[in-house]
Amino acid sequence: MKINIDELSEAELIDLNHRVVERLRFLSQMRAHSQMLDYKIGERVTFHPDGYPPVVGIVTRYNRKTVSVITGSGSAGTLRRGSCAERNHATGRIPT
Repeated sequence: MKINIDELSEAELIDLNHRVVERLRFLSQMRAHSQMLDYKIGERVTFHPDGYPPVVGIVTRYNRKTVSVITGSGSAGTLRRGSCAERNHATGRIPT
């Protein structure tokens, strides 16, 4: 589908821009949501925070752009979309 933008008025171009930005934002959110659904609640994961040793935790909740994780020490954290997290393929409690 081609749109000849040379024939559009300034108001039409602004409207088109808003619709394009909204659509790109929606596609990004859908991609993030599908990535978050790769994790299962109760699943054990290992993630690697920048500048810190690897942390093991259990996924406790899905959020809009992140998943919540509780670590073996009881502290809570979040994994953002695209963060490095490995599945441990084991569920259950984390030894403390």
